[in-house]
Amino acid sequence: MAKQKIVCVLYDDPVGGYPPQYARQGIPVLAAYPGGQTMPSPAAIDFVPGELLGSVSGGLGLRNFVESRGHSLVITADKDGPDSVLEKELVDADVVISQPFWPAYITADRIAKAPNLRLAITAGIGSDHVDLQAAIDRNITVCEVTYCNSISVAEHAVMQILALVRDYIPQYHLVVNGGWNIADAISRSYDIEGMSVGVVGSGRIGLAVLKRMKPFDVALHYTDRHRLPTQVEEELGLTFHSDVESLVKVCDVVSIHCPLHPETEHLFNDELIGKMKRGSYIVNTARGKICERNAIVKALETGQLAGYAGDVWFPQPPPKDHPWRTMPNHAMTPHTSGTSLSAQARYAAGVREILECWFDGRPIRDEYLIVQGGHLAGAGAHSYSEGDTTGGSDEATRFKT
Repeated sequence: MAKQKIVCVLYDDPVGGYPPQYARQGIPVLAAYPGGQTMPSPAAIDFVPGELLGSVSGGLGLRNFVESRGHSLVITADKDGPDSVLEKELVDADVVISQPFWPAYITADRIAKAPNLRLAITAGIGSDHVDLQAAIDRNITVCEVTYCNSISVAEHAVMQILALVRDYIPQYHLVVNGGWNIADAISRSYDIEGMSVGVVGSGRIGLAVLKRMKPFDVALHYTDRHRLPTQVEEELGLTFHSDVESLVKVCDVVSIHCPLHPETEHLFNDELIGKMKRGSYIVNTARGKICERNAIVKALETGQLAGYAGDVWFPQPPPKDHPWRTMPNHAMTPHTSGTSLSAQARYAAGVREILECWFDGRPIRDEYLIVQGGHLAGAGAHSYSEGDTTGGSDEATRFKT
């Protein structure tokens, strides 16, 4: 294969420098994903599982491998705006790699300026930061490491559900600030037992959340374009809803786990939130743009929502004045749910597996494919709709200022 140029966009290294040591020695070795899908299976890896791989210095453990094959690798965190490293390096790149946590927005305009671009890899799950319609039109292959961090995100979602309902964040800050007023601490704290919890999207992540919430003795609801098998519904005691409106009307907590595509963009707007129970909660670990920004703020200010949590924003990184940073009764995190040190080992290995296939002319796993051959393919055909959801991503440049 002719020499190729790979541009890899990763988040910045830790402010205090690369970790001299880690809190734990190593991570558990998993044999397979739930359901039996095999783990990423590259020929080799050039990293230690459990170390920081997702930032620039970690480089997904790719440099030795890529350069030993005779290709070039550019790694940067500078991704937004016309003067960014990404903008300059993408023009003659063959492959671009990005993470959902620090997405390189591959817009139609950027694709038009990159005539050699043939492969866009998501180091993680969720490829909406790529203009999928433009990729379809230009016959660019888009793929991601399906399942690599699904359980990581599910764990994060359950944590945030409990943090919202029990109102954990203000109680923690009360302690840090030297207080001990119990009445203040519990004035917005409830038991989740007996509540109705629903998920929008019951794929790998949504189903994992349902399984983890069942022991809390809640009523479980879900909606999805693909209904789960009857056996699964019976085992978990699930109530299926054919549309999201039906689900939100009866649920106290709604956890969002569907992909972002034109049908789900701004799905949770003023109208839909207005149909929810007053004082309900939304947890969104899917994509920020599924929720209309100002509608969330308004609902928290009026009390229609008792709380909102998640780790996804639009754009990413969000500007410093993004209203979700300062809205009341939130429990937001940066987009960290799927990039734990455990998850990084899996998505780094998956990226190398994809590159090995690409360099060797072998087929990429069907479950990794989002777009191939000018149409949605593999996991993309199952979960996405054609179109583009990158509009407005240029606002990410304001994070710097």
